[in-house]
Amino acid sequence: MLLLLTGASGVGKSTCRIAIEAALGDALDCVELRDVVPIPAAPAVAWRQRSVEAVVQRALAGDRDLLLAGDPVAPGELIAAPSADRLDRIAVCLLDCDAASQTERLRRRGEPEVLLPRHVAFADWLREHVHDPGHMPEVIMEGGWDAMRWERLARADWSFDVIDTSGRAAADVAADSLAWVLAAREA
Repeated sequence: MLLLLTGASGVGKSTCRIAIEAALGDALDCVELRDVVPIPAAPAVAWRQRSVEAVVQRALAGDRDLLLAGDPVAPGELIAAPSADRLDRIAVCLLDCDAASQTERLRRRGEPEVLLPRHVAFADWLREHVHDPGHMPEVIMEGGWDAMRWERLARADWSFDVIDTSGRAAADVAADSLAWVLAAREA
């Protein structure tokens, strides 16, 4: 099983991954893209998609469930990864927050002001994408990897959960994320 805990920058993905890994230890393979592939100086859309395929390959080769969390990977990129159809199950959870919370968190970690509107716009798009895989597909298709199986989006019938992180303590969000992982693995 591959579990995707995703969201835009500043919603708490890495924090949750660390907490889940600490709670579950070796019961789950918890990774970010950087744990599977080297990150280039200027990561591009096609690089991210090839990296998602590398994560899928790791999940297929492993003997335990895998959690990908810490990167803003769109569920459509996971579904369209060339080998994703070989996974026994996929579970998706979107960490989301309001624009004010996201902007404040990004400022605290030193994100350049000029990039803040892009991060907020991506959060808006991702929020729609989880509901409708066909929403503005150019966001993930333009400049994408030519091996992606985009036709899968037309018939994608994924289920997903959303955890709102707006104004919440990291420990509370991490506890909710851990509960989601446990429930998804039992489903």
